[in-house]
Amino acid sequence: MSSATTSGGRTRGVAVLVASILLIIGAVVYIAFARSNSTGSDFKGAGNGVEQVVEIPEGSSLTAMGPALAEKGIVRSDKAFQNAAMTNPDADSIQPGFYRLQEKMSAEEAVAALLDPANKVDMLKIPGGLTLMDVKVVGGDTRFGIYTNISNVSCGSDGENKDCVKVEDLHDVAANTDPASLGVPEWALERVNEHKGDPKRLEGLIAPGEYIVDPGADAETILKDLITRSADKYNGTDIVGRAKAVGLSPYDLLTAASLVEREAPEGEFDKVARVILNRLKEPMRLEFDSTVNYGLESVELATGDTDRQKVTPWNTYAMDGLPKTPIASPSEEAIQAMEHPAEGEWLFFVTVDDKGTTLFSNTFEEHQANVQKAYDSGILDSQR
Repeated sequence: MSSATTSGGRTRGVAVLVASILLIIGAVVYIAFARSNSTGSDFKGAGNGVEQVVEIPEGSSLTAMGPALAEKGIVRSDKAFQNAAMTNPDADSIQPGFYRLQEKMSAEEAVAALLDPANKVDMLKIPGGLTLMDVKVVGGDTRFGIYTNISNVSCGSDGENKDCVKVEDLHDVAANTDPASLGVPEWALERVNEHKGDPKRLEGLIAPGEYIVDPGADAETILKDLITRSADKYNGTDIVGRAKAVGLSPYDLLTAASLVEREAPEGEFDKVARVILNRLKEPMRLEFDSTVNYGLESVELATGDTDRQKVTPWNTYAMDGLPKTPIASPSEEAIQAMEHPAEGEWLFFVTVDDKGTTLFSNTFEEHQANVQKAYDSGILDSQR
């Protein structure tokens, strides 16, 4: 073997060795970089104590959550969050809504926090029949209204959000802000404008349901969002056409349905709806105690002659026709009852016991006999 051949073999061997070393070094560097990138130079621990409110929108994917959390400083990077989400089998169960999270959380802690209901801002729940204002029951508790519930959601269950929306803020916006700018539908604008200065003028325009509310938003933004979504809901069910079929305006349909909510026990919505329509047709004053109570500071089932004589925009003992505004938030069930009332000629009804038993009658004489049953049961005894 010649020296040239030997020299060439050694050169190639050295070259292969150098190339191999370079490949190993490159692989080590790549793996280190990849590991660093996959964890995103993650924060450590459960956060630094500084709270941020983060929204997870409806239909949001894990891919979209990471950048939003990184932008807020909750996690160090999207990469870190994605890696942690991939290793948590429950990550796909993260629900839409607003969450109170700390800054500088490890991605693993952030995923766990999003899965913990304790960190989620409460939903605003509005059942049918709820009023905007609080209702003080004589001899009983106070039933919180929509404005108080909005404030409670904004402030947090423990009042942790010190910059939250107060009930007074909501009252002011409701009473004095241009209704059109709040999203009040065109078919309600004229009637709402008639009651400028009264926070109750928006009654019935926030539909029953569950709502995600941004706890960082101001009073006007929250009310506009709720009213706009409710208007879309009403319009989406063709409220104009439905009201026309009943012979009422859309606003009056909501008003009549709110009376059904406040007057009728469960299972009797269609009968009370029939009484309303029968009395309007006569014509005959509705004389509903719920419309008297709506204008009072404290309420009870029975109302007295003095309160019944007070002229308010709602008292149907002292005025003809429907109240000037709804007296509660009407459910779809109550609206449907007005569309499809029970068949009957009833003009009167009264609840006669604490079980909610309600008797309907065609004549005043029959009604008086039923009222006596109510008195005998004690349900109409005043607690004042």
